[in-house]
Order: sequence, then structure tokens, then C-alpha cells
Amino acid sequence: MKAVFVFLLVVALGVGGYFLARNKSVFTPAAPVAPQRETAVRIEARDIFFAVNAAGDIGPADQVSVRPEINGRIAELRVDIGDKVRKNDLLCRLDDQDLQIERSTRLTEIEGTRLQIGGSQLKLDQSRRDFERSKKLFDQSLIAREVFDNSRTDLEVAVNSLNLASNSLERAEKALNLVEDRLSKTKIQAPFACTVLTRPVSVGQAVSGSGGFNSGTEIMTVANLNEMVVNAHINQADVIRLSFGQKVNIEVESLPGTTMKGAIDRIAPQATIKNNIKGFAVRIQIREIDSRVRPGMTANLTIPVATVENVVAVPLAAVFTEQGERYVFVKEGENFERRTVTIGISDFQFAEVQSGLKEGEVVSLEPPKDILSAKGGKTNETGKAKSSAAAPGKTHS
Repeated sequence: MKAVFVFLLVVALGVGGYFLARNKSVFTPAAPVAPQRETAVRIEARDIFFAVNAAGDIGPADQVSVRPEINGRIAELRVDIGDKVRKNDLLCRLDDQDLQIERSTRLTEIEGTRLQIGGSQLKLDQSRRDFERSKKLFDQSLIAREVFDNSRTDLEVAVNSLNLASNSLERAEKALNLVEDRLSKTKIQAPFACTVLTRPVSVGQAVSGSGGFNSGTEIMTVANLNEMVVNAHINQADVIRLSFGQKVNIEVESLPGTTMKGAIDRIAPQATIKNNIKGFAVRIQIREIDSRVRPGMTANLTIPVATVENVVAVPLAAVFTEQGERYVFVKEGENFERRTVTIGISDFQFAEVQSGLKEGEVVSLEPPKDILSAKGGKTNETGKAKSSAAAPGKTHS
């Protein structure tokens, strides 16, 4: 009985192994077949849109580094980072105790000088009267010349005394004006409606004025975030297509799906090198600002340069160049014939055909084999099939 059981088990394992091997062979996947590359396309009408693409940094149009004009110690800070202030609002106040003492001293000096002037004026009036009386008596030979000369000398001394006092008053008033001017500079006000971006100082810190050799201590940085710009570096090959006032579409990397409108506000007259690329600094004024946009964010720019609608268009790969002539291979019957074409506006995939092709015709994406054979495997004098595409956006005659 045991032998029969073993025999049946062996038979079952053998049958199972047979069907497993058979199914495996039946369901073995075939080797993938590489898709054939398209070699010819039919000409169709389409819209061609070419734009210059670039990236830039968003920043405020007006940004000011706030620095005191005089040396001093910070006594009061009214604002902090992120605060919004109105024009002429107080941002910071320097300690003015020493200046107030000096101002009081100057006022006392001015008051004393004015009293001195009043006394000098009285003395001058008296000396003038004495001189006039002495002159009359001297003319009548009633007094000696010595008395007359003394009265004249007293008059001259009184005049000089009054002049000296007047000069002292003028100097004291100028000194007071300087003190008051310095006092006014202890209060630093907002130059325009702005937002505080940075504030690297604290109350009690000593700061230097901007009249010093180091241009002064930066108290804070403020900017008008209601007017923002994008500063971009445009390649020298693309900047020739840009102009002042040209519209720009702006997308912010930090805000997917957010699009803002802008216009070119400034194009630098001289090229600079940035990231080993020679180009020109271009500033774009943002016309529609999203409230979530912050300075320093990266913006992707799309600057429309040329657009044509419903025109005969050919793939760039189908256009070849030889000695400045642009041509395509058009299917005529069973063969492809070479035909000269005139290219207009182009983007990075298609080019407008101004003449030489009609909608519905079929063109080859590679030179026909018979032409390659006739030229020894070469399609032009350079020895390779050269896609003719003009620089995107450029019009050829």
C-alpha cells in the first residue's frame, strides 16, 4: 500500500512539472521591438509663438539703507522687521541730551549778547550826543580841541563796541542753528511709505554718522513693497529683440500657478558677465502684484517676441541649409524632390513657411537615400545634414 502511494505521488509531481514548463514557454514575453522613427510629416497650418525666457530676482523698486547723519547713541527704536510705516513716521531717535545742553548754552549766550548790544547801543547814543554837542562848542571856540577829540574817540569806541557785540550775536545764532540742525538729525523719519526689511541695531548701541569715512552705521533697510521689479540677466543674443515697455509674463517659483503682468522698464546700455554668460541687465516693472510676493523670490519670465497665427509651418528638422539656401524635400509621387523655401517666424520646433510649400504636402525629416548616395553620404558641403532652422523668432528673406 505504501509503495502504491509513493508511485502516485511521483506521477503527480511529474505531470505538474510538465504543465508548468509548458505554460512557462507559452507565456514567455517577446523581446521589445523598437518603435520606428517618423521620417516624413504632412504640412499643416498652425500658430507659432516665440518668446524669450529668462529668470530673475524679485526686489522692491525703491529700497533705502537708513543711516544717521551724525554720531550718537540709539535712544529709541519705534519699528521692527516687517513693520509697515507711513511717510515721515519716526523710525529711530538718537540720544540728544548733550545737544540739548549745548542748545541751552547757546541760547544763554545769545541772550547775554543781546543785553550787551543793548548797553552798547545806549552808550553809542550818548557818545553821539556828546560828540555833536562838543562839535558845536568847538566850532564856536568854546572848548579846547582836546575835549572835542576825546568826544570823537568815545564815539568811535562806542561804534566798535556795538559792532563787536553784533558780530558776537551773529556767531552765537549760527552756532545755535548748527546745534538745532544736529538736533533735528537725531530723529530719523521714513522717506516714504515703506516696510522695514532689516534692523541690525538695538537700543543703546552707538552709531556713526554718514559723514564719516565708513559712510555711517546702517540702522535699518526699508523698501516700498507696493512697487516691485524683477532684475534679470538677458543673454546678448536675445536682448536685441527686447524694447522698452514690452509686456512680460511673470511666474513665481514659490507660488505655483501664480502669473503676474509686467513691462520692461530698463535695459542696461552695457553688457556684463554673470555665471560666465555675457548679457545685459534688464529691469521689469511688475504691474499686477500678488500680495504673497516677497523680495528675493525667483521669477521666471516669458517675454513674447513674435507671434503668427494659422500659417503654413514646417518642422525645423525638415529644413536644410546649403550655401545660405534653405530647402526641404517634398514628396512627389513615390520620390522626394528638393524645393527651396523662404522661412519666416520660428520657435524651437516649427518655422513659418512664407513661400515654397503648401498645406497638405509631405516633407521628409531626413535627406532621401538616393541623394545621400549621389553625394557619397553627404547632404551639403559641410558633410552633414544641417537643420536649417533660423534663430528662433528671426525672419529671413
